[in-house]
Amino acid sequence: MSSPLEKHNQVQIRYFENTYKPRMAPQESPYLRRQVEHALRFAGLRPSQSILEVGCGMGRYTFLLAQLGFAVEGQDLTAKLLEHFRDFDGGRFNIPLHCGDIAFPPDALQGRFDAILGFFVLHHMHDLEACFRGMRRTLRPGGMVLFVEPNPYNPLYYAQMLLTPGMTWEGDKGMFQMKRKRIFSAMELAGLTEPQCERFGFLPPFLINLRGGSHAETVLERFAKISDAVIVCVAQ
Repeated sequence: MSSPLEKHNQVQIRYFENTYKPRMAPQESPYLRRQVEHALRFAGLRPSQSILEVGCGMGRYTFLLAQLGFAVEGQDLTAKLLEHFRDFDGGRFNIPLHCGDIAFPPDALQGRFDAILGFFVLHHMHDLEACFRGMRRTLRPGGMVLFVEPNPYNPLYYAQMLLTPGMTWEGDKGMFQMKRKRIFSAMELAGLTEPQCERFGFLPPFLINLRGGSHAETVLERFAKISDAVIVCVAQ
């Protein structure tokens, strides 16, 4: 009989394998660049540091990190997404990829990275504490984990779920659980320390990528409680 974790992972794999999701494809855009730059600045990460991107998908954030000079590797639960990743890479960066559940990292990944980084992936995980324990095992002493996640108090995310082809409640309902207290508690139980949080952003990608979209977002960011992303940085 499958465990709850195994059942959850199978649901997630089907969600990402059964329908191609163009919104996950790598692209150059102000929306993606801002998220990467803000996350790196908040964490103080430098290109000399090694990164494992958890939930890398097709590589839309991974390639931006590689372009900035980071020694980045990718990890994802879904083999099909990693196939698309390799197609998009086309030999440009030859980024090492790892398929599996981050809660159970193989020996080859343990103690290797200065930072674990993820964009909009925590809400797809079933057991945050177990996943953070797995991430911690892949870190070098003094390493950190850093995630950008949807803010459950921003109603635009639920509208996006209803209106975006390929998004479903079954696949993305975890965004409702992305509350700071829950994330910090799981991190601390996993042995990670000094959690920090900063909110930024507000608008969906198609508006940010319009002329003047970034300026409008900086104005709306003043409403911090509903800003669209939460950055979590934890030093080990």
